Amino acid sequence: MQPDVDTRDVATVASEAARLYLDAFPDGDPRCIRSACEHVARCFRGENRKYQPIDVRYHDLEHTLQGTLCLARLLHRRHLAGAEPRLTPRLFELGILAVLMHDTGYLKRPGDHEGTGAKYTAVHVIRSAEFAAECMADRGFTPTEVRAVQNMIRCTGVGVDVSAIAFPNESERVVGYALGTADLLGQMAADDYVDKLPVLFEEFAEAAAYTPGLLPAADRFPDVLSLMRNTQDFWWKYVWPRLNNEFGGLYRFLEDPYPGGPNWYLDRIHANLDRVRQVVADLN
Repeated sequence: MQPDVDTRDVATVASEAARLYLDAFPDGDPRCIRSACEHVARCFRGENRKYQPIDVRYHDLEHTLQGTLCLARLLHRRHLAGAEPRLTPRLFELGILAVLMHDTGYLKRPGDHEGTGAKYTAVHVIRSAEFAAECMADRGFTPTEVRAVQNMIRCTGVGVDVSAIAFPNESERVVGYALGTADLLGQMAADDYVDKLPVLFEEFAEAAAYTPGLLPAADRFPDVLSLMRNTQDFWWKYVWPRLNNEFGGLYRFLEDPYPGGPNWYLDRIHANLDRVRQVVADLN
């Protein structure tokens, strides 16, 4: 059973991620994790002069913190299980950096007043990787570390062939696949996932209008009901195969006890799918 953590609160998520990191690596230094959480939160809140406050309502700061918490839990449980290849403290830190920045591509620069950041949906992964490069270079990270984080971020792209991402070693690839896993599980297991589907539809609609043809998924949904009807297929035909195949079944490390115990994230997702099914039936 996963303990409740308030993913609306940056400090709470940062503390939990740091706790899990130290449990895995008692000699590690969690300051990188805490400072990264604080920096990205400031950017989302508009407290960094380089960016406006986030103005999308689905891919908001809480969405990022949901993924961050899930990734920290997954990497922690994988480490305790003794899985190979073993990860270093630095790779754990870089993974947390990557998940924190994986949706910064929705942030708008000063002077960008047309629409919301949702217009960048089709290119937000590229923009997030650019954000990471700029942010990390300013803070003394090595070019190798920057590339590692960018590759991890690319694992969150919908439809991306993750096997073609040029990871230099299997350890970095594992963290990238763990990030892709956590991004999907974190949002779909959220208490308000079903309630936020209309907001997700609004983001898709704006993206389709701003970049016609670049986001085929958005063009398929003429209204929010069609998006909700598609949620079952999205899970069973896209997410579930991706988790098991491309991402190597890393979600299993979230079983408690491991291996073979219940998976809190999967249980929550199945409950949300049942709720979506009921909402669609009621609307019909």
